[in-house]
Amino acid sequence: MKALVMDSFGGPEKLHWAEVPTPVPAANEVLVQIAYAGLNPVDWKIADGHLQKMLPHHFPLILGWDAAGTITQVGKDVKTWKAGDKVFAYCRKPAVQWGTYAEYITLEAGNVAKAPSNLTFAQAAGVPLVALTAWQALHEVALLKPGENILVHAGAGGVGGYAVQFAKNQGAKVFSTAGTKNQGFLKELGVDYPIDYTTKPFPQSVREVTKDGMDVVFDCVGGETLTQSYGLVKRGGRLVSIVDTPDKNLCEKLGIYGVFHFVRPDGAELTQISQALENEKVKALPVDERKLADAAEAHRESRKRHLRGKIVFKI
Repeated sequence: MKALVMDSFGGPEKLHWAEVPTPVPAANEVLVQIAYAGLNPVDWKIADGHLQKMLPHHFPLILGWDAAGTITQVGKDVKTWKAGDKVFAYCRKPAVQWGTYAEYITLEAGNVAKAPSNLTFAQAAGVPLVALTAWQALHEVALLKPGENILVHAGAGGVGGYAVQFAKNQGAKVFSTAGTKNQGFLKELGVDYPIDYTTKPFPQSVREVTKDGMDVVFDCVGGETLTQSYGLVKRGGRLVSIVDTPDKNLCEKLGIYGVFHFVRPDGAELTQISQALENEKVKALPVDERKLADAAEAHRESRKRHLRGKIVFKI
């Protein structure tokens, strides 16, 4: 099969085309012909070598952890899927090597879900990693409750865009940060208090609305944004970051719970998300369709961190 591969860590210039063996599904796996692959910031972080301490890496390496496509073959022990089923999945494996910038991928049967019938493959490919990240962070880690205040950083981005919708569906009061051009988009997603971080410091904007602080802060940015967020979490509240690990000592001093969360594949949870999309309880984020041949330029754009929704590649 044809794939976009890397033979060593580095920037977008390291990506090149190669012919690699088409994978064969193990007994508990399915083979998916990929129609579209999603781009996530983790792709270029892997390319740079930032995840080496977290997961083993092997070369040649195919980037990409999001996919939507059609099952073409199932392993002998798989009973839940059949050839022809249209699916999508968060495609992380125990080792980083065989990703979705390719024509085919094998996945554990339990990690795939039926693609939402009301979405195109392009739209579906933009969902799994970001939606699962938001779902797990809010429902499993932060344990967000109805009526609570939550601040979602970067609400116009992939993870943030689903987080604000899940939070609204949970009955929370949602605050969210974004630049000037995305304030209207935040309102479309249901954000109660859109915050333009370019016009004034976001902590000031939050305190103008509520002096009590946030029950939950969900950080999708890290760095200085995380640093400025500690003081916005009320005592007993939760600070969840998907970028940096919160300072344990500072959290203890403030009486808050701080944790870093790294998303895991989960077909059952992705099925719930798929159903929410089909039932229109959640809107799919906008996608920007590109050719896989344009992945290098898309990676350069993603590094600037000001994208709305998701870039997806047609395979």
